Amino acid sequence: MWTALQLERRLPLFRALGAALVGILLGMVLSNTGLLPGTSPAYSWLSSTGVSLAVVLILLSVDVASVRSAGPRMFIAFVIGAGASAVGALIAALAVGRAVGPEGWKLAGQFAGTYTGGGMNFAALGRAFETSSDLFSAAVAADVALTAVWMAACLLAPLIFSRSTTPSAASENDSDAPVPDVVRSLTNSLRPVAIAELATIVALAVGTLWLAGQLAHLVPFLPEVLWLSTIALLLAQIPSIRQLSGAAVLGNYLLLLFLAANGAQSVLANIFRVGPAVFWFAAITITVHGVGIFGAGRLFGIDAATLAVASQANVGGPASAVALAGARGYADRVLPGVAVGLLGYAVGNYSGFLIANLARALLW
Repeated sequence: MWTALQLERRLPLFRALGAALVGILLGMVLSNTGLLPGTSPAYSWLSSTGVSLAVVLILLSVDVASVRSAGPRMFIAFVIGAGASAVGALIAALAVGRAVGPEGWKLAGQFAGTYTGGGMNFAALGRAFETSSDLFSAAVAADVALTAVWMAACLLAPLIFSRSTTPSAASENDSDAPVPDVVRSLTNSLRPVAIAELATIVALAVGTLWLAGQLAHLVPFLPEVLWLSTIALLLAQIPSIRQLSGAAVLGNYLLLLFLAANGAQSVLANIFRVGPAVFWFAAITITVHGVGIFGAGRLFGIDAATLAVASQANVGGPASAVALAGARGYADRVLPGVAVGLLGYAVGNYSGFLIANLARALLW
């Protein structure tokens, strides 16, 4: 993973691909050439406890109340986009799910989750559904490719739909809403981590895993990932916990390691076999998302710039929302985009679990 991060940092091509996909590809190449083992206890740990810890650590920094900073227009746009992603994943399952194979219903949940709040949801749901490494890696590759295409589409959308939109149109975006909670959520991860804070973070994460496991055993029809999400989000609403420095950084690093481990466990021939169907699955999902958010959003009178930022918060998470707003000069939409992006982290797992089970009931 260190190599992937260095390549992303130094070379434009790998920066475009992103450290997550580069890590998966390196893991695949090294394991399929025999330089890394195809199976390892470390991979098993990352695919179970490791990714669960990553989910908890990332969610510990999410302030659900900060969605108030988004303003009503950005919030409505986000909700429309999340709903369109869920519908798109279900349509994709009906259209090409059987071509993917018996795990097609799992992809419906994972794509619904990742196009609600970003890649953290994709990884968490893949772990919950026990998606095979080959299918997981093919789906990540399709997701990364289409996410890049969709970023380009969202950059063009304001020009196509609303040539009169200006970066300073604050009144259209309710940007006078308060934003200090969002600012704190962005800056906490930049502070040095004290050892006492690190000990507290580890204790909270391990304790959450234990409690989620106990609750999943007592209430078996709700998967552990939903208990993890719920407990972590409840803890994150306590200011002293949310302000701990380093949780999100540790969580994202564990997530990258998990993705690289999935690549190392993947067989290239199997990925190429399932690749086309998986690509169309993702393409249908994101197409329905796009038609839904821009079509319904315009009917609600929401400007195209706000819809584009909200869409990126759905598809790529807070970072993508910031990237698009910054690239287009929508300074007044940066923090609202972050706010709904964090909300996407919070609700993506619930949406994905619902859509996956609905798809399974309809087709499998």
